[in-house]
Amino acid sequence: MTRALLRAEAVTREFTSRAGTVRALGATDLAVRPGELVVLRGPSGSGKSTLLSLLAGLDRPTSGRIHLDDERIDDAPESRLVEYRRDHLGIVFQSFGLLPVLTATENVEVPLRIAGVPPAERTDRVAEALDLVGLAQHGGQLPEELSGGQQQRVGIARALVSRPRILLADEPTAQLDSANAAAIMDLLASLVASQGVAAVVSTHDDSMSDRATHVITLG
Repeated sequence: MTRALLRAEAVTREFTSRAGTVRALGATDLAVRPGELVVLRGPSGSGKSTLLSLLAGLDRPTSGRIHLDDERIDDAPESRLVEYRRDHLGIVFQSFGLLPVLTATENVEVPLRIAGVPPAERTDRVAEALDLVGLAQHGGQLPEELSGGQQQRVGIARALVSRPRILLADEPTAQLDSANAAAIMDLLASLVASQGVAAVVSTHDDSMSDRATHVITLG
């Protein structure tokens, strides 16, 4: 069996305030390999978003370890975490996270501009990413001119344009109707399989579990 690309070992997250200590995430294990789709399930407050933040290096666990291949990420310096997110991760947000003044093409292009990819290569890769999500003919439109489902497809294209090894998606269908939600879930599953990405997706939607390689229930 292929070795896990991303692993979490007994990770927890606690927050301390005047009111005491709050455990946002109980001890959790996770392993995801290239081409696998791991779904995180559980009620609101069970720690799904917290776990994704830890996996993205946006927060650090109170205890436990997170590995990319054989490298520990949980205790890496911030400069290394910036490289980790830039070079290995694609992130899909439930709120779409598109810049309203930029077209679909320009939104997808943002990570490549940040990475300093040459203009000609940017053009080719953005066109490829939009084609992958079925929006090849919509690159010139602003977010307000697109449906919710199309906006989320732009967000997925933006996450994939850097050709990440790992895709993290936090409730990517939460703001969509049932038909668009099903289409986005099918798209994510097919892209993981065809692109060989290791994906972790949090969701309240039970039907997403049918598309998963593994399901982890929190809370």
